[in-house]
Amino acid sequence: MILTEREPSIGSKAKAFFELLKFRLAALVAFSGAFGYSLATPTINWAMLSLFCVAAIGITGAANIINQIIEKDLDKLMKRTMDRPLPSGRVTIQEAILWALFLGITSLFIFSVWFNISTALLAALSLTLYGFVYTPLKRVGPIAVFVGAFPGAFPPMIGWVAATNHFGLEPGILFAIQFFWQFPHFWAIAWVLDDDYKRAGFKLLPSQGGKDLNTTIQIMIYTLFLLPVGWLPYKLGMTGINSAFVATLFGVLFLAQTFHLMRKCTDKTALQLMFGSFIYLPIVQIAFLIDKL
Repeated sequence: MILTEREPSIGSKAKAFFELLKFRLAALVAFSGAFGYSLATPTINWAMLSLFCVAAIGITGAANIINQIIEKDLDKLMKRTMDRPLPSGRVTIQEAILWALFLGITSLFIFSVWFNISTALLAALSLTLYGFVYTPLKRVGPIAVFVGAFPGAFPPMIGWVAATNHFGLEPGILFAIQFFWQFPHFWAIAWVLDDDYKRAGFKLLPSQGGKDLNTTIQIMIYTLFLLPVGWLPYKLGMTGINSAFVATLFGVLFLAQTFHLMRKCTDKTALQLMFGSFIYLPIVQIAFLIDKL
């Protein structure tokens, strides 16, 4: 009797396609975009907001898939990623390309037809920077973090432009807050995963890749910028004074974590900073929204 490898079931294939999306990350990006959209509108149209979130998850998923296609062989080298759909063989490159094309084209169509062309162009730029510029730069050096901070900071600005079809100081400030947040966020993750990243040749930490005082000083400097920019939405009349105090409070707490990392320079304190970055952004964004409403 000749034994043949069983074809994957429809359910397992669908699960693998869903994993390619990195749905949790895509949902966080969509939340940030929805924050910008909601902050820009006097009254929230829930149907349009839901449609925006669908497109935001789709375009982010497409960017994530491009990243995984390019890094397929590198993902095999890292414990954290070796079981992903592409390196594990549960999805072929051709299938991943088609899935990314479907998600990207559908999302851009939604942005351009139901919102405006500016939103679609910004989303396309974000996908291009993340998938085709940031991804290959990860093996070059920490310049990748600077480049990656741009698409990482686009979502609230895209949300604002989707609601208003207008560029200006307001979406620029939302971009700035998330832009400066990217650096302590990225570098805390890079610190914690440094050993795994080195297996794939990723060079994301500053200060010549050292988990040292010089790296922590750079993390602290970027975190420090969050204090003044957190006040700008109030100064521009986008929100009230209460959210400015919330942004300041959590900015100080976030900054305190960077000083703790400077003193200890350990993986444990870097992990604490990473979780602190996950707390800071949604708390501040929710505070801005509540204050505005």
